[in-house]
Amino acid sequence: MAAGDRARGLAYDVLMTGRSGRAERRFLFLQGPHGPFFAALAGRLREAGSEVWRVGFNAGDGGLWRGPGYIAYRAGPDGWHEWLNEFLGAHGITDIVCYGATRPLHRQALSLAAERGLTPHVLEEGYLRPYWVTYERGGANASSAAAALTLERMSRALETRSSVLTEAPDRWGDMRAHMFWGAVYHGLLMAGAARYPAYRPHRAPGVAREFGLHALRLLEMPYRAIARGLATQRVLLSGYPYHMVLMQLAHDANFRDNGPFASQAEFLDVVFRGFAAGAPPHHHLVVKAHPLEDGREPLRPLIRRLTAQHRLGGRVHFVSGGKLARLLDSARSAVTVNSTAAEQALWRGLPLKAFGQAVYRRAEFVSEQPLDAFYGAPMPPDREAYLVYRAFLLATSQVPGGFYAFRSRKKLLRQLPDLMLAAESPTERILSAQDPDAARPQHLRVVL
Repeated sequence: MAAGDRARGLAYDVLMTGRSGRAERRFLFLQGPHGPFFAALAGRLREAGSEVWRVGFNAGDGGLWRGPGYIAYRAGPDGWHEWLNEFLGAHGITDIVCYGATRPLHRQALSLAAERGLTPHVLEEGYLRPYWVTYERGGANASSAAAALTLERMSRALETRSSVLTEAPDRWGDMRAHMFWGAVYHGLLMAGAARYPAYRPHRAPGVAREFGLHALRLLEMPYRAIARGLATQRVLLSGYPYHMVLMQLAHDANFRDNGPFASQAEFLDVVFRGFAAGAPPHHHLVVKAHPLEDGREPLRPLIRRLTAQHRLGGRVHFVSGGKLARLLDSARSAVTVNSTAAEQALWRGLPLKAFGQAVYRRAEFVSEQPLDAFYGAPMPPDREAYLVYRAFLLATSQVPGGFYAFRSRKKLLRQLPDLMLAAESPTERILSAQDPDAARPQHLRVVL
């Protein structure tokens, strides 16, 4: 055996039982959401007659997997492309499944899928969260198939089906479960780190710190709930006109890879500067943290510093997570990089300024005004155009359920396997029904 072959052989251990024959569909799962969802989804696909493999990059991936087909990838990132290319060919993989399209390992996998003509399944948090998750083929967020479609095309496609526009409930039912499974995942990852010596997380601040942040967040939930409730009430009872800043997590791949800012500090400095220059002096600014904000880039001291720097004393408020709907109901506008929370602002007809690439980044919805002019007289979105866009998402990429809580997972598992096994994605299906003779759009096969 050649040295290269031996190295590749040592890079993974195959644990496979109960396999008979060659299935028509052979799925390869990469990294998924924290928790047992990927294992449950794989089980449903096996029951449907498919063969399923899972690449695990650390002990967290392996510890939450159930069933056959687990491959522990122990080599470093430099060997990933070659190893994966060989594996896809040797095992006749037909489908690749991943959570998020922008992680470096996933980018390479989706590129290989496009080259080989494989079906790429991308899962993400819902564009219209919290009640839905996103399922697309090829990409998500800025690389979503919907991002390249005109509103006119969406409107024509919707004529082929009756679609009910449903408002998302004002809740996030998976919050505690999300934090719990995050802590479990990173605990398993730390406990088995020696078995994956080449593993490096795709985001800072490292495995031990990630575990500590998730655990601390769980313990602090009661205190944080009281604090944010009081902060929300102060804003709502103040009587001042106010504008929302919709924050994202510092390590959010969408924030990092599809936005122009290197940090939350850089983004907030631009926002505070524009607000100070353009907003009427009696208007206030409300900075709303992401519900899973864990303090790896502390926001409170940053906001205090920027408030003093831009002479906005008494006009800036910070709300640490929690529900967004009550604050948006009375807001004058919203600013973000590319948070999906902006969809709630658009649903309410609020003027929106977004700095990054997002599936909703369209001239009909997002203001192109300079930020100071936006805060002085924000232009509202085209409400009717947004309803067309929202209806299209609900008819295609948004699937009811969630990744983390038990009931949410069960709801999602009722629909997702059939969507994955279908010959066409929901987006492809609705477009081909509208125009059966048209060639399938090239952007539905995204090369990252």
